Amino acid sequence: MDTENRSVPARVQSRIPAKNHPDGHRTAGVVHDHVRHTENFTVIGNDLAQHPELSLLAIGLACYIQSVRPGTAVDIKTLAARFPEGPTRIAAALRELETHGYLRRSRERTPTGRIVTRTISCNRPGHRATRETPARRTTTRRTATDEPAPRKRLPAVPQPSYPSPALLRTAVDVLAGLRRHDPRLLLSATDAEHLAPGVAAWLERDLTPTAVRHALTANLPNEPLARLAAQLPPPPPLRPPASPVPERRHPLQTCDGCDRAFRAPSPGRCRDCRSEHSEAA
Repeated sequence: MDTENRSVPARVQSRIPAKNHPDGHRTAGVVHDHVRHTENFTVIGNDLAQHPELSLLAIGLACYIQSVRPGTAVDIKTLAARFPEGPTRIAAALRELETHGYLRRSRERTPTGRIVTRTISCNRPGHRATRETPARRTTTRRTATDEPAPRKRLPAVPQPSYPSPALLRTAVDVLAGLRRHDPRLLLSATDAEHLAPGVAAWLERDLTPTAVRHALTANLPNEPLARLAAQLPPPPPLRPPASPVPERRHPLQTCDGCDRAFRAPSPGRCRDCRSEHSEAA
């Protein structure tokens, strides 16, 4: 028992990296082998790449959206066609990014009346609120070029006495076809809805859509839309009733032969076309 064992160390040695591992490298974890990018790269903040609450799909989707060029489509259908994840998972990831401020989506109406979704990607949520101060907003001056162009005011139009859906639909078709005669007469859906009653007032006065179109497109570039009220033709002469009982006022129909508006209980041909058809037979 009193024999000394010289092979046993005097005390336990600790695993000090600098002493027991001369190279100083760890034996576990990721090892970076990076090359500095000088072109075709995107800067992604660690607050997004290491976000503690976002899912891995949401983080990857945010990195992809921040890397594409402005104007690139990033809707659910386009992203589902680009990546193997389905529309349901991509929609959930987009909602995550919206919740944490990395994405803003809003619906806007275009001049043609179409509703589109506008997507804004933000690489640092809240940076606009912290960067803009009330003092800066009060000292900022807007030049004449920054002011939006004022929207042209549409003229007041007459109203038809019987605005039937078929009559208003024909009036909208007349307005939509004006751009084929002159590109300056391209109207938005809102403008056409405002001007349709004026065209309908012309049509119910026994004018054909062709005659209304010719009246609006003649003598350009004078104000063609102002003619709807200024040059409204007089109403057609009333026919005396055949009996003391007043006639029933039928809705307006479009003639299948001459494209003329006339009143009848059902679609067909006007009186003149029926007479010509009977004479030809």
